[in-house]
Amino acid sequence: MSNDALIDLADYILEKLEEVVTSYDFDHGELTLHGQRGDIKRILNFLRDDKECAFRILTDLAGVDYPERDADENAGRFDVVYNLLSLRHNHRARVKITADEDTPVPSVVDIFSSAGWYEREVWDMYGVLFDGNPDLRRILTDYGFEGYPLRKDFPLSGFVEVRYDEARKSVI
Repeated sequence: MSNDALIDLADYILEKLEEVVTSYDFDHGELTLHGQRGDIKRILNFLRDDKECAFRILTDLAGVDYPERDADENAGRFDVVYNLLSLRHNHRARVKITADEDTPVPSVVDIFSSAGWYEREVWDMYGVLFDGNPDLRRILTDYGFEGYPLRKDFPLSGFVEVRYDEARKSVI
């Protein structure tokens, strides 16, 4: 997709969602929209259902940790990034919102069913809660695990020594 077409698409989205999309930019030739946590469902519904956008596939949902933003009251410590694909128009877009560890992000499972697994992963790795996710439980770490391994303040050494015992043929 040409840069002019991306700019036209971004301007169109901003015009239609001017009260909920705060800004946009381009990263590596792809459109990035910035919004607020409380507006994510409205943004994604529009991007999926509008015929000019037709972003029908959520290809990924990821978390990003910015511990230096923790002290900033206006921005949460985390970004939640929704990566979208439009097969009809052959273009991609991402939507970024800020989040913190205390205020849940609205789940978008009812908009994109694939979001369920991704939201679980972001919660398990970063501790970002998703309100309305029907199955928010550990997915990559053990159920008794404390903490969130992809946070940049996660300790690199554990509190318990674990080793493989050759005689028992197991980890002790």
